[in-house]
Amino acid sequence: MNDRAQYMPGPATGAEVRKDGERWTLVLVRELRHPREKVWRALTDPAQLREWAPFDADGTLATAGSKVKLTTVGAPGPHVTETTVTRADAPSVLEYKWVGFDMRWQLDALGGGTRLTLWTNIARRFISMGAAGWHICFDVLDRLLAGTPIGRIVGPETMKFSGWQRLNAEYAKQFGVEKPGA
Repeated sequence: MNDRAQYMPGPATGAEVRKDGERWTLVLVRELRHPREKVWRALTDPAQLREWAPFDADGTLATAGSKVKLTTVGAPGPHVTETTVTRADAPSVLEYKWVGFDMRWQLDALGGGTRLTLWTNIARRFISMGAAGWHICFDVLDRLLAGTPIGRIVGPETMKFSGWQRLNAEYAKQFGVEKPGA
């Protein structure tokens, strides 16, 4: 079993920012060693989302038109987003909104694995924090899919986690933004 205490995120890579006027979109890409169908289930199944994602879902995200409540984990008070899955083309594309942000997941076959790409709009002042947080979520997801889960690391807990401050600073520098909380 993978020991969470020994987990340290790697360098800030696989992320970019796209700007369209005042709209900022964070694009994160991760190559996973797991087939698209397995990754798709981890993105859509409430039980698997509870193991790695920054929110809990009260239903599956695998069906377009589904209405699902997403509860942000670690928020100071209950923070529930009611969303409708706007696109669910298994195992390729998933789209919905979370806390007012567009979420678009694309899964491309890559040998026997998957290239996972997430596009999400995010406020400029939180873009490096978002990149650092999703970076860690993707690491946790990869370990979950490999059968060596280390447990979800999200919310305020993430900011206290070893390596998060470094990632936040590295992404801020890459994106040319001021590091939040500096």
